[in-house]
This record gives sequence, C-alpha cells and structure tokens, in this order.
Amino acid sequence: MSTKTDTKKTTKATAEGFTAEEKAAMKARAQEMKAEARAGKDRAEGEKAILAAISAMKEPDRSLGKRIHEIVTAAAPSLMPKTWYGMPAYADNDGKVICFFQAAGKFNVRYATFGFQPDAKLDEGNMWASSFALIKLTAAEEAKIATLVKKAVS
Repeated sequence: MSTKTDTKKTTKATAEGFTAEEKAAMKARAQEMKAEARAGKDRAEGEKAILAAISAMKEPDRSLGKRIHEIVTAAAPSLMPKTWYGMPAYADNDGKVICFFQAAGKFNVRYATFGFQPDAKLDEGNMWASSFALIKLTAAEEAKIATLVKKAVS
C-alpha cells in the first residue's frame, strides 16, 4: 500500500538518480576515455595518471594503492597502467581492464577493493571471487594478489 508521502520519496529518489560520487566517477571515466583516445597506448601517460590518482587519495587508501600498483606491475609487466573511473587499473593489449583498485574513499565505504574484470582468466568451476576487500596488506595478501594477477593474464 503506497501513501502520498511514499510516492514523493520514490519520485525524489528517481529524479535525483545517481549519487554525487557516482556522477563524479562517470565524469572521470568520460575524461579518461578522451585522454586514452589522444594518447593511445602510452605506458608513460598511464603510469602518470595512476600515480596522480593514487597521490590524490587519503590514507590509508594512498598506501594501499601505491603497494597494489607495485605488486601488479611486478607480477604482470605486460599490463598497461591506466585510470578507470578515476581509480588505478591495468589493461591487456586490447585495452580491456583486467584488474583495478578502488579506494574506500571513492564511494565512502569501509574498505578498499581490488578486483578483476571478466577478461581476467580466473574462471574456476562454477563460482570464483572477482573482487576482494582490502583493509591491510601483509606479505600473505601481497603474495595472493601477485598470484591472482599472474593467473589473470596467463
């Protein structure tokens, strides 16, 4: 049963659509696509964009992002660094994002994530993880990430 008040709330939420954070992410992605078209597959430009995105993060996201960048580039040097929705990402030779880091501060959530896109070669059985919550990186998590990244590009 719907009341007049319920209808107004639904209409307002529908009219507003995306959150400010979501709008900012879409705007960042549009700018990234324009920059990618201009730069082509320029590793130095991608590296520069990732480092700028990481430096703009607040702690502890900045430290996590920096370490993730080091792990991914060491584990899979063939992946092209780039930003994706304003966050560090790594693409294959076709430009398809394989893995990415999302800062907790991006959408004001309690943990950062490290995730994989469908083109990552991680398929295992009928179900597998495609994203991981990150609170802290120890040697164990770093080794697991490196292993997953290597598998994703194999």
